[in-house]
Amino acid sequence: MGFTLDWNIREEVAVTIKEFLKNHKISKSALTDIKFKGGRITVNGLEQNVKYKLNKGDHLAVIFPPEKPSEGLIPESIPLPIVYEDDFLLIVKKVPGMNTIPSREHPKGSLANALVGYYQAKRIEATIHIVTRLDRDTSGLVLIAKHRHIHHLLSGQQKTGDVKRKYLAFAEGTMKPESGTINEPIGRCVDSIIQREVREDGKNAITHYRVLTSKAAFSIVELSLETGRTHQIRVHLSHLGHPLLGDDLYGGSRKLISRQALHCYFLSFTHPITDKKMAFSIDLPDDLEKVIEEEERS
Repeated sequence: MGFTLDWNIREEVAVTIKEFLKNHKISKSALTDIKFKGGRITVNGLEQNVKYKLNKGDHLAVIFPPEKPSEGLIPESIPLPIVYEDDFLLIVKKVPGMNTIPSREHPKGSLANALVGYYQAKRIEATIHIVTRLDRDTSGLVLIAKHRHIHHLLSGQQKTGDVKRKYLAFAEGTMKPESGTINEPIGRCVDSIIQREVREDGKNAITHYRVLTSKAAFSIVELSLETGRTHQIRVHLSHLGHPLLGDDLYGGSRKLISRQALHCYFLSFTHPITDKKMAFSIDLPDDLEKVIEEEERS
């Protein structure tokens, strides 16, 4: 059976199923899939079409079509550090050096590969819907929807700024002022398909930052984003003259760490089904803790 949502109608609603589902943010494309790709809508156990008018006491169930992962996505048994899980979503800790999704250079070993393997082991009928992605060498919290409709709802929250993330970055040097907003457009470098830069014809990019502590060689900075441009934190800090430790693509030294010192430590959003406010935070990974320890010993 596919993913199911259901409601007990407790009030005199006097609306059709179509109107009711629209009010619950079920998209037209989702209704089309339900109709033509193996889903069902039932009221009190009997199949109905979307023109049916709901009555007080009705039990409405929407059974979405089953989902299958892409055939090219290879399931792998990779440890998956789960921070939270329910029937609708997952939050995991991504380790540094792991792609969020496979690439041509790294077709295996990604978070998506690990999720397919996990879903198979748990008999979860779903494809992969990663809501918040992280660069390969960035560690931290990643939000995953277990169904296309949940992804649709969480993507809506992203557009309104209701999915919030905070990062910890180790930036070279001493940042002054100790807090502020970087509002500089970002675009692709002319001679690179990977590298980005601050440029006048780039897309709007806004980063807020606050220095938490300053060491001799680097500052530990908390950052949050208003926009989600590729490499945004890395580009903005490099533009200020404070590239991330380990980020040699943007001028950072690899003397203290061999990957960009960036970690998504905080995530908050509203649960798309229960409407409960959700917030999660995690500690720094071992490699970043080691950088602090070595700096304090020197």
